[in-house]
Amino acid sequence: MFSRRGFLGTAALAGASAISGRVQAASIPEAPTMDKVVMQPPLHPTSGPDYRPVVTLNGWSLPFRMNGDWKEFHLVAEPVVREFAEGMKVNLWGYNGQSPGPTIETVEGDKLRIFVTNRLPEYTTVHWHGMIIPSGMDGVGGLTQPHIQPGKTFVYEFEMKKSGTFMYHPHSDEMVQMAMGMMGMVVVHPRDQSFRPVDRDFVFVMSTYRVDPGTYLPHVNEMTDFNMWTWNARVFPGIDPLPVRLGDKVRVRIGNLSMTNHPIHLHGHSFAVTCTDGGWIPESAQIPETTTDVPVGAVRVFDVLADNPGDWAFHCHKSHHTMNAMGHDVRNLIGVSRKDLAKAVGKLAPDGMAMGSTGMAMGNMEMPTPDNTLPMMTGTGQFGPIEMGGMFTVMKIREDLARDDYRDPGPYKFPQGTVAYEVTAPAAEPARQKPGSPPMKNMKM
Repeated sequence: MFSRRGFLGTAALAGASAISGRVQAASIPEAPTMDKVVMQPPLHPTSGPDYRPVVTLNGWSLPFRMNGDWKEFHLVAEPVVREFAEGMKVNLWGYNGQSPGPTIETVEGDKLRIFVTNRLPEYTTVHWHGMIIPSGMDGVGGLTQPHIQPGKTFVYEFEMKKSGTFMYHPHSDEMVQMAMGMMGMVVVHPRDQSFRPVDRDFVFVMSTYRVDPGTYLPHVNEMTDFNMWTWNARVFPGIDPLPVRLGDKVRVRIGNLSMTNHPIHLHGHSFAVTCTDGGWIPESAQIPETTTDVPVGAVRVFDVLADNPGDWAFHCHKSHHTMNAMGHDVRNLIGVSRKDLAKAVGKLAPDGMAMGSTGMAMGNMEMPTPDNTLPMMTGTGQFGPIEMGGMFTVMKIREDLARDDYRDPGPYKFPQGTVAYEVTAPAAEPARQKPGSPPMKNMKM
């Protein structure tokens, strides 16, 4: 939960000597923290221009305080423990108690003062990815600023020149720090509230990890062979659903700080990509999509009209990205009988399991796994096993949701006669045309 005690007062978190000379006399704002892993309610502004706030999947927005005409935020870089899903926790680095860090929300034209305190065992910086800011505030350690040493606090000050969706992450020992989960999202709302308004606004960042079964620490040097594919450092079934009211115009903002691209697909609807981290896309340049590819180090934002009620899968379309930790060395033995082998293995390892002769469906399998490990494919719906993992969740569109209601509405109640069903008699073998036969009637060859 938020730690807001004295947030509008002062907090002595670092000496003034570590802070920009322009604000040496100013107190450092308290750094709120969060200990929950579920999506927190939108943080409506209490000062400054109004806007429709975002909600972060399995996350939250960072509170700020006003100091004159400056909005002041406080990020604390620190080791954290992140639960990827129930049954698996990982030691990461992040901000304000979580990885990824909280979303920073502001408005076009705002002046921001962001305090960054380093509680890591090594130095760090923060780079403001995609933002047009002064060079000395860009956060590239050694190039545009000194590194922030452990125990020190630095201040970044800049004006938000344009609205849009951006990211933040270190540019200091980047390979290690980003691989350990140091990242977050920045949403800058248009000052003109009539510019492309939406009813619901979701945001998350994608990252990938190699965490061996039974361990708690990612391999920071891994470049290709990842086994945990996460949205906001969560995997299915731990990723929040997206509750949506029927008829809402919905915006989904996606950042990619993983090591590969992700084709993100929504069932049951078409949408338009409306924004990138470079800016808003003119309406004349938008095309209808059901899948949008999000490149490495980029942001994609799409708007969709939620006009089709139901439970709609929302996921990366790379099939191995919708799995959790798995063995990449499993051989394909579909069609090969393994009965004799299974008997022999069973004598040596009673808990062993022969698999793969008819497919890899795992919904009804029970097999022993090390502690702190998730099944490769998991999750249960109202009709049985869902058999997914990784980058998968559900957009739940309901007619009876209130405007700011983001609670999980539960399984969809399908109208009678609208669910696929089994026929009572097997279909006959379909007629097939033999090679060399004349063309079928009404068919041109």
